[in-house]
Amino acid sequence: MVCDVDGNVHLSSGKETTGGNLMKSLSVKNSENPEIRADKSLGQHFLFDQGILTEIVNFAGASSNDVILEIGPGLGSLTAEILRTGAKILAVEYDKNLAENLPLNIQKFIGGGDDLLQNLEIINADFLQFDLNQVPQNYKVVANIPYYITAKIVKKLLTADNKPKTITLLIQKEVAERLAAGDGDLSILAISAQVYSRVTLGPIVQREFFNPAPKVHSQVVKMELYDKNLISDINEKEFFRLVKIGFSSPRKKVLRNLSGGLQESPDKIREIFTKLDIPENARAENLTIDDWKNIHNDVM
Repeated sequence: MVCDVDGNVHLSSGKETTGGNLMKSLSVKNSENPEIRADKSLGQHFLFDQGILTEIVNFAGASSNDVILEIGPGLGSLTAEILRTGAKILAVEYDKNLAENLPLNIQKFIGGGDDLLQNLEIINADFLQFDLNQVPQNYKVVANIPYYITAKIVKKLLTADNKPKTITLLIQKEVAERLAAGDGDLSILAISAQVYSRVTLGPIVQREFFNPAPKVHSQVVKMELYDKNLISDINEKEFFRLVKIGFSSPRKKVLRNLSGGLQESPDKIREIFTKLDIPENARAENLTIDDWKNIHNDVM
């Protein structure tokens, strides 16, 4: 484990499990054909380093008392590490071949472990179509997910009727940073996440630890959901409509975006900004969640 000058933790190899012998023993198509072939169309990048996997599970806080929803378990390296904690896992895997071979691959990671497999349920399905009401309440999410559907997965989890207790994801580093951005640098994604949860950045995972290696580094991010979200006292649909209007042209002043999108005169929006002590030349990224709530209360 290495820290950079900004205090970020970079995970280095612990108990290395990226060796060719282990990789060649893992089954993707079936037990007789142990080739590892990541499907690029599904954004598959497999992670095998034992030390890194342990850090992810520890950061997620998984324990024997938990039900874990894992999205896209792939070859099962993270699944196996979660099972070691004694947690029960509901694994939703879109790739039929990976779903069928998951128990066999997990046994190769943990050296047997039929007793641990009793805590694993596998569902071959598209997570974006999966009914989260099938999962017991107060579940936790732990997953290494495809970069290209991160926003859709986060939105589904945060807005579900049956929301998780926590969400721990290994995602593209840049997206993790956007989710956890502070006031003055907020995006629609950050606002969406931070309205519902406390967002914390975890360790950075260098690209070379994946097979195949992605083009960018990854980072762990954890979202601890609030019992009551930050906009529970107003209309959520209207709030996010307002935010989207404000970000419609990010390079323009938010006053101009709101005036055009809400069909209100610039003078009226300017008057609201003055009342709320929001600078007239502010851009959407400069506004806090409280600013957006206050604007909502005046114009919606």
